[in-house]
Amino acid sequence: MDHVSTGEAVAFWILGSISVIGALGMVLARNAVHSALWLVLTMLCLGFLYVVNAAPFLGMVQIIVYTGAIMMLFLFVLMLVGRDASDSLIETLRGQRIAAIVLGVGFAILVGTGLARALGDTPVVGLAEANANGNVQGLAALLFTRYVFAFEVTSALLITAAVGAMILAHVERAKADVVDQLTRMKQRFRPGNYPGPKAGPGVYANTMSVAAPARLPDGNGAERSISPILPIRELTADEAAPKGTEK
Repeated sequence: MDHVSTGEAVAFWILGSISVIGALGMVLARNAVHSALWLVLTMLCLGFLYVVNAAPFLGMVQIIVYTGAIMMLFLFVLMLVGRDASDSLIETLRGQRIAAIVLGVGFAILVGTGLARALGDTPVVGLAEANANGNVQGLAALLFTRYVFAFEVTSALLITAAVGAMILAHVERAKADVVDQLTRMKQRFRPGNYPGPKAGPGVYANTMSVAAPARLPDGNGAERSISPILPIRELTADEAAPKGTEK
């Protein structure tokens, strides 16, 4: 096929624009989790572009393997180690941001120039010949014959990137910060603490609000029943009034 249909052109401009936005969001996002989510959006768009260009197997692999497995693994690791926006503002090497920007722009110019010179006079060729015996068969023949070395190098690069991301996200803890089970038990049963489970918020209280402390047998409020991460709000008169009674 020597021409691009209207549907393919519309799909390219829509998905291509979203891919560029996702790529920029991945680079500019200060939060590592947000950056990974932007990259997921870009990979989804690339998968749909493969499907539009008569490569359904490659598109499904892009979505299922890279987006659904590898990127979710990266996202899970980032959320597990608890990275936040302040971590990206700390430079372990002085001037690494400027060097990264300069090298990134230079690499983009180099790749763009190479592609422009290599594809400038190349006529557009369709995928009918490559998919003559089927998309899966044609892809397998190219991967395991002509591009087998590049395929193996890419797989090694992905593994190295995964290990590098885990090392960069790892936070070293001093031995003094590590609490063993014996120390935790002593802290739990220290005088003034409550080792047993407490009633949930709202139990035996006049309201079922999670911001209302539970009532102890002596009638006092159990402030420990309220989660410390939950902001305590003031109850209205209707909420504080006993239910089923006159004000």
